[in-house]
Amino acid sequence: MKVLPDVALTYDDVLLVPQYSDVASRRKLSTQTRLTRGMNLQIPIISANMDTVTEAEMAITMAREGGIGIIHRFMTIDEQVWQIQRVKKTESFIVENPITLTVSHTVGDVKKIVEETYTGGILVLDGGERLVGIITTRDLLFEEDDHKPLSEIMTRDVVTAPPDTTLEQAEKILHEHRIEKLPLVDANGKLVGLITMKDIMKIAEFPKATKDARGRLAVGAAVGVKSTELKRVERLLEAGADCIVVDIAHGDSKLEMDIIKAIRKNFTHAQIVGGNVATADGTQRLIDAGVDAVKVGVGPGSICITRVVAGAGIPQLTAIMNCAAVARPQNIPIIADGGIRASGDVVKALAGGASSVMIGSLLAGTDESPGLLMTRKGHRYKVSRGMASLQANVARKAREGEAEITQEEIEDYVSEGVEAAVPYRGSAREMLGQLVGGLQSGMSYTNAHSVDELYEKAVFIRMTEVGLAESKPHDVDVM
Repeated sequence: MKVLPDVALTYDDVLLVPQYSDVASRRKLSTQTRLTRGMNLQIPIISANMDTVTEAEMAITMAREGGIGIIHRFMTIDEQVWQIQRVKKTESFIVENPITLTVSHTVGDVKKIVEETYTGGILVLDGGERLVGIITTRDLLFEEDDHKPLSEIMTRDVVTAPPDTTLEQAEKILHEHRIEKLPLVDANGKLVGLITMKDIMKIAEFPKATKDARGRLAVGAAVGVKSTELKRVERLLEAGADCIVVDIAHGDSKLEMDIIKAIRKNFTHAQIVGGNVATADGTQRLIDAGVDAVKVGVGPGSICITRVVAGAGIPQLTAIMNCAAVARPQNIPIIADGGIRASGDVVKALAGGASSVMIGSLLAGTDESPGLLMTRKGHRYKVSRGMASLQANVARKAREGEAEITQEEIEDYVSEGVEAAVPYRGSAREMLGQLVGGLQSGMSYTNAHSVDELYEKAVFIRMTEVGLAESKPHDVDVM
C-alpha cells in the first residue's frame, strides 16, 4: 500500500491572497491563453464535449466569444462531421466553395436551394467554372415559372474582384456598389471564392473570435479510444476540426496511449488533447505519447460520481497543480476539466497552473446547449448528464444506430455519472461575459495583467469550513 502524505485540495479549500495592484481597468486585462501547443484562445474557456452541452450552436457561440467548443462524440461519424462543417460554414473571410448553379438550372432549382440553406444571391456558372451571372432575391420576385432557365432571369452584370483582394478593399467595393456579395474571379473568369458583407459585419461584431488560418470559426471534436476511431479522426480533420480531444474518463491507460500514438503517426500536424488524468505521472505519459495539451480532472464534475463509485480521483486544484508542474516546463498547456461552479473557480484553476478551463453544467443551462428545456414548480431547467451515465450510454447507442440496450446490459452497467436538471441561465454569451468579468476581477486582486502573470503571482491560502461559509452570503435573506 502506498500512502501519499500531502493534503489534496479543491477550489473551495483555498482563496487567493489579495496583493498590491496597479491595475487601472479590469476590462483591459488580457485573458488570452493557449488551448494547445499550436492554438490560442482570447478567453480561457472551453465548452465540454457532452451531449447536453456542445453541438454546433454552442461551438459557434464559444468561438465567436474567443473560446472554443468541443463537439461530443456520441453520434455517428457523418453526424459529427456535419456538426463540424456547420460551424465552419457559419462565417469566413472568403467562402472558398460558394453555392453555385449553371445557366441550365431552373428557377425551381434556385427556390429549393434558398429554402434549404436560407442563402440569397446564388452565383451562376457557364456550365464549367466561369462566372456568368448571379440570381438575387430581386430576380426571383414575382417569378412563378419554376421551369424557366436561369439564363433568362439572372443578372449578368456582376461586380467581381481578383483573388488577392484584401478585407479592406472588399469592404470598400461592397459599399461603393451597394452590394452584399463580391465574387472573386481570376484572369480567366474562373470563380475562386466569395466575400460577403454579412461575414465582414461578423468580423466587426466578434473581434475576439477564435478562427483558423482561413478565417473560419475554430471548433474541436472528441473521439474515443477504439482503433476504429482513426477513421473518425480522419473524417473530422478533413471537415476542418482544429483539434482532436481523445475522450475517456481514465486517460492514464494503455488504450489512450495507443490511440494517441496512432493519431500522431497518421496525422502528424493534428492538435491532440489527451485526458483525463489527475497525476504528474499520467501527464508525462500523455506527453510522451504525443499530445499537444493535457485535460485534467477525475471526478470533479457536478454530474460525475466516479469518486463515489470507484473510490478514485484527486481533488481538482491539487490535480491541476501536480499536472502543471510537469507540463508547463515542456510547453504543454493544461485544461482544467470539471468542478467550475463560479468565476472564482476559473481564477483559481488558472492560478494553479491551468491554461484554460472546460465547463459543462454552467453552459448546459444556456440557450445554445442541446439539452431539453423543462419547467418545474415555476422554474425553468435544462437537462445535463455525465457521459458515463446510463442515460448517456442508451442515447449513444441510439444515435450510433446500434441495437437497443438490453435489460441485462442495464443491470450490469456500472454508471459513473448521473442525469440532472440544471437551472436555465439564458444565453451562453451572457454566461461567458460573467465568467470572463469575474476572471479579470480576480486577476486585478493579484496584480496580474495576463493569465501567465496570474500563475506566477498567485498566492493561495487555505481556509476552514467556517471561512467558506463566511465567503458566501450569510445572515441575510438573499433576494
